[in-house]
Order: sequence, then C-alpha cells, then structure tokens
Amino acid sequence: MEDALYLRPTGLLYGRAARAALRDGKAGALAGGNIAFASVHITVGKPPSQSSEIRNFDEVGASDEGAIADALVRITSPRPAIAGLALTTPRIMGVVNVTPDSFSDGGLYNETDQAISHAAQLVSAGADIIDIGGESTRPGADTIDDDDECGRVLPVIAGLRGNRAKISIDTRKAVVMAAAAEAGADIINDVSALSHDPKSMSAAKRSNLPIVLMHAKSDPKSMQNEAVYDDVLLDVFDYLASRIEACENAGIGRERLIADPGIGFGKHLEHNLQLCEGLSLFHALGVPVMVGVSRKSFIGTVTGERDPREREAGSIAAALASLAQGVQIVRVHDVTATAQAQAVWQAVTSGKYAKKQ
Repeated sequence: MEDALYLRPTGLLYGRAARAALRDGKAGALAGGNIAFASVHITVGKPPSQSSEIRNFDEVGASDEGAIADALVRITSPRPAIAGLALTTPRIMGVVNVTPDSFSDGGLYNETDQAISHAAQLVSAGADIIDIGGESTRPGADTIDDDDECGRVLPVIAGLRGNRAKISIDTRKAVVMAAAAEAGADIINDVSALSHDPKSMSAAKRSNLPIVLMHAKSDPKSMQNEAVYDDVLLDVFDYLASRIEACENAGIGRERLIADPGIGFGKHLEHNLQLCEGLSLFHALGVPVMVGVSRKSFIGTVTGERDPREREAGSIAAALASLAQGVQIVRVHDVTATAQAQAVWQAVTSGKYAKKQ
C-alpha cells in the first residue's frame, strides 16, 4: 500500500502580485479565487516514516504524477455556491446559541424572542448565515433529548424565515435536522460530521441541504481527554476526507459539502495552533472550508484572557489569519467587528485601490 500524499498550498500571494503570478503560470488559484499559491508543501506518509519537501508551483503544475495532479485539481477548482451564496468572497456565519450552557454566551439568548432579536442584529451587522444551535457542544457538555432541542431551535427558525441571511441548524441529531429543514433551515452544521446519529446520513440526504462536516474527537463530554494525534493536521484531513467519501457513497454529492477542521474540539493548544497554521491544506479536499475560532479557549491561553466574551480582538486576529489562507466561511460571535476587519483586509489585499504605475 502506497503512503498517502498531501499537498498544502504555500507561498500565498494577494492582489497584483497574485494576478501577475497567475498570468505568468507561476502560481495556482486557491479554490479558483483571488489568492494565489506559488509553491506547495508535499508530504508523503505519516510519522514515524514521513518525508516532505516544498516545490515551486511551476514545477508541479505540469506534473503527470496522478496523485499530485488530482490534488492540484481539487485545490484550484472554483467552489460552487452554497445555499445560493456565491463563495467568490468570504462569508460570515453568525452564532446564535439558544442554550443555557454554551461556553461564551450560554443563557443570553435562551428565549425565542431574545434569540430572534439577536439574530436580526447579526444580520444587520453583516452576517450572511445565522447558525442556530439548541445543544451546547462545549467541552464537557451533556447531550439533551430531541424534543428539548427542537423546542429551542424550531421557533427561532420560524421567526427568521424571510430574513436576508441563510439559516443554519447546528445539530448532531437526525430528528432535529429533518424538523429544521422542514421549518426552513438552509444548511445543516454537524459537529460530528454525520457520525453521531446513525440516522443522520439519511436525514441529511433527504433534506437536500448543504452540510458542514466538522472534525471532533469523540463527543463533547469526553473529547478533551482524547486529544491524541500522530500528526494533527494530516489526521484531521484524513478524517474529513473519509467523511466526504462516506457522504458520496450515501448519495450526497460533494457540491453539497463543506469541511470544518473543528478548532477547539478535542484539541489542545498546540493542536489548534498547528491547524490554524496549516489551514490551506484543507483546500485539497475539494470543498469549501469553514473555520470557527471565535472566543475559543486557545485564544484565552495565548492571551491570558479567561472571559470568552473579552476575546474579541484575538478572535478577529484568528479569523483574519484564516481568511489569509483562503477559508470561505468564518463562524463568529462578534459579527460587527469581524465584518469591519474583513472589509479592511479585503481592501488591503485586493490590490484594486493601488494607483496604476
């Protein structure tokens, strides 16, 4: 059996430099977008027998090696629209936790009217998607039954129908997925990548909705005790690739799938930082990439800020670092600040405002 091969785009370029490199065949377009990559970090195998090298794009771009050529196609192919949202520009997913015990805002929007009002504020602030969750998935959280979860989220979905933003249902349960789809949800966001509930794959397929597949170690109750990896970046990539394959085998097309490496879910500080550093690898999955770094504990560890609600600046820094690697969707709590930061980042990196030389 051959060792697995992984291609991570490196040497990222923006604006006029990106356009020049693409024109001259010196770089590839990351997910068919405006960010270019001038080199690739090629890794073969996993520890302890692992090798790697960095090669210029023009060295591998004309490669006839099957695995490399296939990976380059996945990395450079434009991503299809998700729920009618074109991914030619990054999208912001705003978080609405209709729970009493979420790690950063548990209880603040636990009532239907509060949740709807908060969601409307996030839309006005620039959220393209509203992610509604009725079960906390913080480390150590207990599960709740289907009826309780439906009772929390369905009235909020109903109250948001007709809003400008798309509605995402954050759930691991088939019954909740089906009910939310019926109520008007546009996207399913499953932190277990359709593995927690044996009926969720069928429910997701029947919904015809796009699906976020996230990596997590075990379930929230025990995931932080199982944060052991050979190579966290490659292990998470392999897991997501296997879940994409499982969906395709079940009849769910790749065009409906979004991958999320699950920052903070069964990962310690070093794992989270390694994933943030290597996010561009996940473009080789050939699907849009979503990242949720907002208010996560690793930001608190790095900065010393213990209160999740006071981690806005660190969250924005992590979001911009993700956008710099071509991530298509960022899941955040602080939409106003993130939207402003994103707008400035895009203006700076686009090169469109520079005077012609």
